[in-house]
Amino acid sequence: MSDENQTTETQEQPNARLKQSLSGKVAFLNSLQTAVDQQDDRLIYELLDPERYHTEISSTNDSVKSGYFNLVEDVRSQIGHYLSYQLIDYLAEIYPFFYYREVSEGEFKILFGNWWDRREFGFLDVLNLEFQFDKDEYQKLSGTFELDANNKHLNTEKIAQISEENKQLQDLLANQDQREQRKAQLRDQLQDTSSNSSFWESGKVKEERQAVKDELSKLTDEDQKAADARNTMKSNEDRILALSKEDTILSYEKQSIKQAFGSFESFTNHSRKLYADYLTSLIGKEKVRADE
Repeated sequence: MSDENQTTETQEQPNARLKQSLSGKVAFLNSLQTAVDQQDDRLIYELLDPERYHTEISSTNDSVKSGYFNLVEDVRSQIGHYLSYQLIDYLAEIYPFFYYREVSEGEFKILFGNWWDRREFGFLDVLNLEFQFDKDEYQKLSGTFELDANNKHLNTEKIAQISEENKQLQDLLANQDQREQRKAQLRDQLQDTSSNSSFWESGKVKEERQAVKDELSKLTDEDQKAADARNTMKSNEDRILALSKEDTILSYEKQSIKQAFGSFESFTNHSRKLYADYLTSLIGKEKVRADE
């Protein structure tokens, strides 16, 4: 009898742990369903990542229970889609220059501005409440603010370099007649030195002939550049237009951020605190409803 009792007691310990684990999962799913029924987005975020929630939001000393988000992994995109409605309404007030396109269920691409040729600026992670800005586009905007103090644009130097290249190409086209005249003179010089040359010609004469050949070669290279100049100039003009358009778009973005946040630093700081700021706003709404 004692052996049977010992076996029963041994089984009861893992059974208790199993029941506790199952109860926790059931409680999580019930709480999540209740939060959805009551449209309690704040509670959903707490359930999704209780550790982060209690670290950044809650001031209580309650013990943090492990999350069970893996139980609803297969409906992750649906949860993101559901949570996006209230979140995007909030973002429209704080970040009025951002627009969002749902490229797949629960996945949102960020668009900067509502003007022509607006840029794709990254993605909005609804479940983690994070902006995932495109690194290159973000760096361009950051650089625009840095240059603003000197009244320069991001592409000012590039445009100046390309414009100078076009000026040089234009000069090549304009100087075609002078090059032809000079080449004719050089060929005459070569002919004269060749007819008067001997096996024992001096080193000085050889150097002079080589200098003439080098100048002829240089002029021939310039002729080739001139032949390609019109196509190159057209390509450069297209590049200048594209860079100018990019500077214009960046100016729109810079002005939008200044109007909303005052500075790029303030915009960056707010963007990093999206999780805390948004959930704090939801808590504020809960308190207002409770007081009504």
